[in-house]
Amino acid sequence: MVGRLFQSSSPSAMIVTHTPAADLALTNLAYCCPSDLRHFSVPGTKLSLASVGDCFVLSVAPHESVRPGHIALNAIQRRQVRVSAGDSISVSRFVPPDTFYLALLRLELAFVKRGTKSEQIDAVLLANQHQKKFVNQVMTVGQRVSFEYHGSNYIFTVNQAAVEGHEMSNAPEKGMISNDTYIVFEASYASGIKIVNQREAASSNIFRQKEFNLLSLGIGGLSVESTDIFRRAFASRVFPPHVTSKLGIKHVKGMLLYGPPGTGKTLLARQIGKMLNGIEPKIVNGPEVLSKFVGETEKNVRDLFADAEQDQRTHGDESDLHVIIFDEIDAICKSRGSARDGTVVHDGIVNQLLTKIDGVESLNNVLLIGMTNRKDLLDEALLRPGRLEVQVEISLPDEKGRLQIFQIHTNKMKENSFLAPDVSLQELAARSKNYSGAEIEGVVKCAVSYALNRQLSLDDITKPVDEESIKVTMDDFLNALHEIVPAFGASIDDLEKWRLNGMVNCGDRHNDIYEKTMLLVEQVKGSKGSPPVSCLLEGLRGSGKTALAFTVGIDSDFPYVKIVSAETMIGLHESSKCAQIVKVFEDAYKSPLSIIILDDIERLLDYVAIGPQFSNLINQTLLVLLKRVPPKGRKLLVIGTTSEVNFLDSVGLCDNFSITHHVPTLKSEDAKKVLEQLNVFSEDDVQEAAEALNDMPIKKLYMLIEMAAHGEHGGAAEAIYSGREKIDMRHFYSCVQDIVRLPRRGFLNELQRPITG
Repeated sequence: MVGRLFQSSSPSAMIVTHTPAADLALTNLAYCCPSDLRHFSVPGTKLSLASVGDCFVLSVAPHESVRPGHIALNAIQRRQVRVSAGDSISVSRFVPPDTFYLALLRLELAFVKRGTKSEQIDAVLLANQHQKKFVNQVMTVGQRVSFEYHGSNYIFTVNQAAVEGHEMSNAPEKGMISNDTYIVFEASYASGIKIVNQREAASSNIFRQKEFNLLSLGIGGLSVESTDIFRRAFASRVFPPHVTSKLGIKHVKGMLLYGPPGTGKTLLARQIGKMLNGIEPKIVNGPEVLSKFVGETEKNVRDLFADAEQDQRTHGDESDLHVIIFDEIDAICKSRGSARDGTVVHDGIVNQLLTKIDGVESLNNVLLIGMTNRKDLLDEALLRPGRLEVQVEISLPDEKGRLQIFQIHTNKMKENSFLAPDVSLQELAARSKNYSGAEIEGVVKCAVSYALNRQLSLDDITKPVDEESIKVTMDDFLNALHEIVPAFGASIDDLEKWRLNGMVNCGDRHNDIYEKTMLLVEQVKGSKGSPPVSCLLEGLRGSGKTALAFTVGIDSDFPYVKIVSAETMIGLHESSKCAQIVKVFEDAYKSPLSIIILDDIERLLDYVAIGPQFSNLINQTLLVLLKRVPPKGRKLLVIGTTSEVNFLDSVGLCDNFSITHHVPTLKSEDAKKVLEQLNVFSEDDVQEAAEALNDMPIKKLYMLIEMAAHGEHGGAAEAIYSGREKIDMRHFYSCVQDIVRLPRRGFLNELQRPITG
């Protein structure tokens, strides 16, 4: 009856039994009764192949102890086809196609019994043994096979089976081993198996994952930077040691991540450490290595490299990668000779690091990752090739990057239905110009706090909360954006307070200056590497220069607009003032589009007409900064204001501005337009009042109107501004006489007028 079951290659049921002997379990063969073997014979060959349970194809061998109608499988084979001894399983003859030999077989090794045991395996010797032992056996992707090698039992898992003549995209999942099959061995770091002498392998197992994807690790907005990091620091390490040896190169040993605070430098370094197969990264906060004892600091640095040195002595080029992460590296690796306290502690640290990274006995199995906000403080010797040679600027994310960061931080609330449908992450990314990753995280947390606060009552904070009603809305995010101000954003609030009355139409001359300055804004936006653009607004004090400059800053929609004003530097020494001015320019270089407003430049220079006296140190600082070309990809517009243009010309500042515009005082026709917009005079009095305001600076005009609107006895301002009453001309003329509006050249003559009476 059993013989009738196998007259064709159609599936038939057989009873599963144990492998006849323990040593036969390591052959990956299935065993049957000698009388059943003919049912698995492949015509025209000496092969006997069986498709077992529609899972795998096994080579079949006869054994006298196996009863007819039974098939003997080892424990691993039974586990994979999910049967036990005594169960029935579907078995059929397998006839291989014409092209079925494997060109490449990728196997992952592991011990049968997991433990603390570790072995070093020569890939060439093991591949030769496999080709002899498993030749003409069919291997299927996902199949697990046990074998013995040098007295130890191992299991390999088939990760890839590439058949000759097939493209990788449509390659079958199984094939037959031949003498020409190229076998690549892999082993996870946790397995305890170290593979050496892996010839011409396509890749190594430096990474725990198959892809270098930072987004999956919760890092967004760094796609360009991650590509540079992989190319410079890890591409050579992906290839086996013999490839880099033939190329005659050494691996990159150091990488510096620098940029503004909160952009993800520390997070990036930690996540890179987690991605790597190797020793657990050592994370050092800069000042931790310092010690009060002489020589102890240098010893702490040496101890960081001790494990790597021992590993390299033992395993050579096959040693594991040791990652050392220095956070705030500028705290310990300052430029040598810069200390003013007489100590040489920091010099010793730099010397010790240089010796370990690139000295006589330099290590090739170390990757040092340093992070800093102040690259300018580091010793130059650390930054040359062979040391921290890969220097990647982690800058503020662009709109696409900000969208990725918002998606990362809102992913869980979206999955749990806490994110309201009206939330547009695309709009939030567009609104959050110059926000760093940390600031975007702060925006999300702030928005959540608004949503949670709606569910709480201050009268009874113990009241149960309905989780289903928690929704983070778009309004919550907009409120959070207003509350969380970016460190490198536009100071809109500061700009607005300087133009309390807004911008009114002061006539064609003022409009022409505004339009020409806005053209400079467009020039900066569309520039492709032009020299720095700057504009000087000069005119009498109170003529509206500052308000005009701030209006341009607001209307430009630039993400970074900063004011440099003397009022924020009261009491500072000139060197401190220079440091503040330089910092504003350095911060501007971190933003793609920036405007810096140098307000009241003569006050910044401590100019005094008597003498005259001024700060040459600040003057030289401005001269240098106005000429400095911004870094690649950064565009800057500098707008200056002054009431002492002759003085600035004499010290050479005027020549450093691209364009100079004279902001005039108001003529009668200009004053009339302003008064018509204010609507505080009767129609009959507007022209007369405008004539009285001829050659008046706009700031004094507003002050004069404010005085006149209160009336002779005070309290009339509300009625005037609401339109119920108009300014009395007699009182208006009285106020005009109280405002000194004469040019400087006629001021002394005015004081010397004869006094009658």
